[in-house]
Amino acid sequence: MLNAEFNKETFKNSVKENVKMLYRKNLEEASQQEIYQAVCYAVKDVIIDNWLKTQKAMDEQDPKILYYMSMEFLMGRALGNNLINLTAYKQVQEALDEMGLNLNLLEDQERDPALGNGGLGRLAACFLDSLATLGYPAYGCGIRYKYGMFKQQIRDGYQVEVPDNWLKHGYPFELKRPEYAKEVKFGGYVAQEYDETTGRVNFVQKDYQSVNAIPYDMPIVGYDNDVVNTLTIWDAEAIQDFSLDSFDKGDYHKAVEQENLAKTIVEVLYPNDNHYEGKELRLKQQYFFISASVQRAVAKYKKHHDDIIKLYEKVTFQLNDTHPTVAVPELMRILMDVEGLGWDEAWEITTKTCAYTNHTIMAEALEKWPVDLFSRLLPRIYQIVEEINRRFLIQVREQYPGDEEKVRQMAVIYDGQVHMARLAIVGGYSVNGVAKLHTEILKKQTLKDFYEMTPEKFNNKTNGITQRRFLLHGNPLLADWVTEYAGNGWITDLPKIKKIAELADDTQAQKEFMEIKHKNKVRLAKYIKEHNGIDVDPNSIFDVQVKRLHEYKRQFMNILHIMYLYDRLKKNPDMPFYPRTFIFGAKASAGYERAKAIIKLINSVGDVVNNDPTIKGKIKVVFIEDYRVSNAELIFAAADVSEQISTASKEASGTGNMKFMLNGALTLGTMDGANVEIVEEVGKENAFIFGLSADQVIEYENNYTYDPMSYFIHDQDIHNVVMDLISGRYSNGDTMMFRDLYDSLLTPKNAPRPDMYFTLADFKSYAAAQERVEDKYRNTSAWARSAILNTAHSGKFTSDRTIQQYVDDIWHLDKITVRK
Repeated sequence: MLNAEFNKETFKNSVKENVKMLYRKNLEEASQQEIYQAVCYAVKDVIIDNWLKTQKAMDEQDPKILYYMSMEFLMGRALGNNLINLTAYKQVQEALDEMGLNLNLLEDQERDPALGNGGLGRLAACFLDSLATLGYPAYGCGIRYKYGMFKQQIRDGYQVEVPDNWLKHGYPFELKRPEYAKEVKFGGYVAQEYDETTGRVNFVQKDYQSVNAIPYDMPIVGYDNDVVNTLTIWDAEAIQDFSLDSFDKGDYHKAVEQENLAKTIVEVLYPNDNHYEGKELRLKQQYFFISASVQRAVAKYKKHHDDIIKLYEKVTFQLNDTHPTVAVPELMRILMDVEGLGWDEAWEITTKTCAYTNHTIMAEALEKWPVDLFSRLLPRIYQIVEEINRRFLIQVREQYPGDEEKVRQMAVIYDGQVHMARLAIVGGYSVNGVAKLHTEILKKQTLKDFYEMTPEKFNNKTNGITQRRFLLHGNPLLADWVTEYAGNGWITDLPKIKKIAELADDTQAQKEFMEIKHKNKVRLAKYIKEHNGIDVDPNSIFDVQVKRLHEYKRQFMNILHIMYLYDRLKKNPDMPFYPRTFIFGAKASAGYERAKAIIKLINSVGDVVNNDPTIKGKIKVVFIEDYRVSNAELIFAAADVSEQISTASKEASGTGNMKFMLNGALTLGTMDGANVEIVEEVGKENAFIFGLSADQVIEYENNYTYDPMSYFIHDQDIHNVVMDLISGRYSNGDTMMFRDLYDSLLTPKNAPRPDMYFTLADFKSYAAAQERVEDKYRNTSAWARSAILNTAHSGKFTSDRTIQQYVDDIWHLDKITVRK
């Protein structure tokens, strides 16, 4: 631990020496970026000592190891988080102060690693933090994207995607490990070759293209325990950089073919898959990092163990959603084609090694691949999937004779597609949802047939967040206040935060809590002024919705309601109205045109509302550009209201809702995802619940009885706000700009039915809930009481609890002890 050994002078000298060695400069000559790098390397020296000790402990203690496979790891900035977990943040801050340097400014030099986008990736990051803090041996496995998804810019209200070159200055906390490179093969064909020595038929892939997967290891520092786990992200390099022979023959394209293949695989997260090439690239990415990770896991196991048949006793793969599902056939390939096992042996090992986390309720969102693409790109893997499917369907038909509907609902390969969720379930030993409601819907609806066949595989693991980043680092004022009243045990045991519930009715404590909230609102208001040029009032209600932009999350309903409020204010300027600042932050996928139209609508409404002097600043609308972990920390700390307004039954869990709760924001939401459990913990009186229930939504969907036109015709408020989409009011008179959004509510194109996400059905209930927000906020004491209770009852939602449940019920890991 840096804290126990910290010596200011040694640290200062290390920073100065790093500046000199890295940049041939004195400290006075160095830029802020150069000093940031020097500080990181000084911290990294300490981390590497613990990293080596952790690896030694793993070698000596031979524990079972978790490989957490995920397309995304939304890590956030590393410097501050590493200092927090080394329990050295304040000491380093003081040392830098004495050198005339500001740690906060240095932290701002760090780009957020562009390794993820939304909740899936942030969950993976929280899980890695908790695994290290709890002392469980684990590797995260993903891709070292050069540009991530994209850096979002807002130009004229529209989202514009530009490359996010987060590696421009290098990344000081990573280590390149070329000695562990693995070859990954694509395409070609599979030949069967008889081996006279063994009497076996070997399957050999030929005429393939391949790339080298090069691992980069990033340290995952546990809190105050010397444990440092590893996130391995794979980069791609050409097996042969340049073909001089092809170049000399004039085939210039072929000369650089392998180099281009390697480059494109790791360029961006989730390439636009609206076309065949995009789909192909996405599947390449999935197989690339999975093949490399599984190869390395098997090699690591064999370094210390002779018997491959016992692999599952020391190795477990957790598939974070369907993206890593090719781990199932890839492990089978390695066990059979490389290790020489028969099908039955390999299948037993695989089905005891792989476990699957489902993150979506919507059946249409479950990943599927066209057979022609899958079989052409991964010919040997497809053969194995075919055999998995053949054998599984024999079981299905034996259990449900004559029921071909079961076959249709459960076949891994059906109707020209490979169904990845089905493959993950068939090939694994555990299937978990990520909130109680979500898991029940999976069992009763989305994955009903699989649950009926193998109910023992299914379980729930409600998501969680790490309090160390989202309170201790992100909201130091509140963290210090909590520690003052409840001690510091909450840092590693969040349920201990419940002690502050005793202060909920204490007038002085309420005052202190709301003063902290106000200071955080001032901090965010400063950020908004600097980045958006908008003046917002910290005394207004900060009403926040920040998350991935998707129609089911209903940012659309939020902005429609703002249009409704604005219209009311225009018609009745003197109506009682508590000033509101509505804050949005979200990226829309590059090919998701309707989501991008919603971003434009939010910004267009903001342009009108923010510049209308007649409403006297009572409403402000802010869209925070390029929403990411580092600005999220500012937002969560400042929010009064947490908008969690997804269509009930559509949000698997949510984790933003937990981060807001931890920071004392009140939930405004539907009974969806983890909102259900949040309300169970804090009580309905300390949240604002509205809208259709999950059962009601599912009933509507099953019976096709929902008619949005009836709301449009019979409710004048709804009629007015929907018509404003095509009135030109928010588009400089252009009546077509938001026509598609209008159509999506009433007469959809490219969708199975109008208003798929029940926006109009829930609109008035939502508006009424917003009125309850305003009424309560006017009562400062009542609001402060509820805010304190939200923080106090957030203990369940730590990722430490989630990980311990995974360990107890699924992974069965042992803790490692790192000796000092």
